[in-house]
Amino acid sequence: MAGKKRVGIVLFQLGGPDSLAAVEPFLMNLFLDPDIIPLGAVGFLQWPIAKLISSRRSIPVAKKYSEIGRRSPISTLTERQRVRLTAALAPYIDPVAVVAMRYWHPNTQDAVEALRKAGRLDELVLLPLYPQYSYATTLSSTKEWRRVYGPVKAELPERAVTSFHDHPLYIQALVQRIGSVLRQFPDSSRIHLVFSAHGLPMSLVEKGDPYPKQIEETVRLTCESGARQYPGWPKTHLLCYQSRVGPAKWLQPPFTGTIERLGHEGVKEMLVVPISFVTEHIETLHEINIEGRLDAKKFGVETFRMMPAVGDSRFFIAALKDLVLRAVGIEESPEPVPLIAPSVASPAGV
Repeated sequence: MAGKKRVGIVLFQLGGPDSLAAVEPFLMNLFLDPDIIPLGAVGFLQWPIAKLISSRRSIPVAKKYSEIGRRSPISTLTERQRVRLTAALAPYIDPVAVVAMRYWHPNTQDAVEALRKAGRLDELVLLPLYPQYSYATTLSSTKEWRRVYGPVKAELPERAVTSFHDHPLYIQALVQRIGSVLRQFPDSSRIHLVFSAHGLPMSLVEKGDPYPKQIEETVRLTCESGARQYPGWPKTHLLCYQSRVGPAKWLQPPFTGTIERLGHEGVKEMLVVPISFVTEHIETLHEINIEGRLDAKKFGVETFRMMPAVGDSRFFIAALKDLVLRAVGIEESPEPVPLIAPSVASPAGV
């Protein structure tokens, strides 16, 4: 590796419980975050409120985890992304990639310790695995990084990626994933494409959180790129939000209400795209693929599909690689995005 920059890369992600016993402490960590539940002047109530919510929600949430393998797959899937990204970067730099989960293990402290054990580094890149910036995700993770790691060290240049919601290779990763599912419909142009993003309290949006605008931009770019590449790209698409918690106002329209409305309008075929999730976890595997599927059937939808998360797919790893290389000042010719994809008019799934 002589002559190559030795670059530390911190992959930020939310995390998830690795056992049913971990559900309640995971929820406790989540609701203790003032960027998730901002209490302002009554912040001294954060701990008792977090304790109350996590204890009440842990039983129904644990039941959901028991139906998707008794644990969150996010740690395993993020590790796959880390390994694939490290391999993709190796020809250009000497990468030392670590994972910092916000609410479970390996947490930020684990990531800091791993970097210290790695020895000398020339630069550091902070790379949140949240495509769209939000106070509740990117900002919260970077605040935790500053609290644990400390101030920026003058001797170690630190670069931060804030979002990549419009990166061409990320958009192509979404288009490719959607296209792979469109092939399961006899006439994909007639289906309803439902983009579902993680919800956000309106209190954060009113403070200037750019998340909803970036989500809308990702959806627009995905549909424009998909329509250029796929002759059978759906003519109809819409955006909704899921995972609401508590009585406060959240982004609208809600995922469940959207499925119900479409069912009442006579929609029979639907493809749900988890637009803000880069790996599978409870929001996709249970909230969409189990609860959403049951709701769709109840409201008359005959064919229901969910797009797999971009995960460690070729285009998504290429996007992450490009973000890291650009952050450290290495200009590499990006992987070409295909202009025309194979036709989606192939045999349908059931």
